[in-house]
Amino acid sequence: MTLKLALLGFGVVGQGLVEHLINHGKKVKEEVGFEPVVVAISDFKKGSIYDPKGLDLKKVLEALYTFGSLDEYPDSSDLVRGLDAVTTILQTNANTIVEATFTNVLTGEPAITHCKTAFDAKKHVVMTNKGPIALAFHELSELAKKNGTFLGYEGTVMSGTPSLRLPQTALIGNTIHKISGILNGTTNYMLTEMEAGKTYEEALKEAQALGYAEADPTSDVEGYDAMYKVVILANAVMGMRITVDDVERKGLNTLSPNDITEAQKNDQCWKMLGTVEITTDGTIHAAVKPVLLDKSHPLAAVSGATNAITYSCNMSGDITLTGAGAGKSETGYALLIDLIHCELHMKNQSQVLQNLR
Repeated sequence: MTLKLALLGFGVVGQGLVEHLINHGKKVKEEVGFEPVVVAISDFKKGSIYDPKGLDLKKVLEALYTFGSLDEYPDSSDLVRGLDAVTTILQTNANTIVEATFTNVLTGEPAITHCKTAFDAKKHVVMTNKGPIALAFHELSELAKKNGTFLGYEGTVMSGTPSLRLPQTALIGNTIHKISGILNGTTNYMLTEMEAGKTYEEALKEAQALGYAEADPTSDVEGYDAMYKVVILANAVMGMRITVDDVERKGLNTLSPNDITEAQKNDQCWKMLGTVEITTDGTIHAAVKPVLLDKSHPLAAVSGATNAITYSCNMSGDITLTGAGAGKSETGYALLIDLIHCELHMKNQSQVLQNLR
């Protein structure tokens, strides 16, 4: 039942996973018997290596951190270099693909093609790439089911904070009629600073200096990043079929300093929230925009770059989860936990087949 992994893309997220396998693999093996083997890594900038017997992960990181690429990884009689992503999927002995290429939220490519290719080849996929899940969740999940394969995507919404696995496991049986969350750490950090007296421009400049915001902050401050996460939550958790075109979106820049001051006078605060809910008349409303909250609301107390999400359930009531929404270690962990569940899926399948014999 060994998972043989092929990593497509070897940036921060893939490196985070490999560091966890090196540093925490022994503990995970002792707890759940999980001991995967990385057989291939393919990155169009850093290089591509494949060894059917497994790569030496310490030497992988040593080559990368010393030389900036995988070109100096030691040669061996079994080592193959230069395979592109699709060839890596089809022509290696990997049975599980870790899709960690760059995120394209406009087309979902090349990751959607990678997923489809893997499923057609009866290979499992785990990813933190939100593009394919936001744009093609139902198509990909149905294709995975058709081929008896596993699709893991925990890290697509709140990184290593289990914002998807919580409702799909611990909240089973509930009807979730509303999800509301702080789904972007950049805008939450900026709002915290704006409440402390900084202007929008000052807060943005500080967020950029700290690495929370990109040089072009449009995706964060105008709500696009959270918009795609709202679509994932609606489709993957609530079973809806909505697209980004169904999400109302207003940027953080629509808030004025006076809005923030007035809120503070009334013991309230503004939060940039992503929300999807089933209204009383049965319609679906999805939005990303600044929302005025009473200070007693659980999301009101979440400050800085932290993410948080509240599930409103018919039996358990409101359940709020907070945690990091990004980070090398956190997102690498999201892949790790998906891989563990992938192996459990494989074991369950094997047991079912044995019972049928």
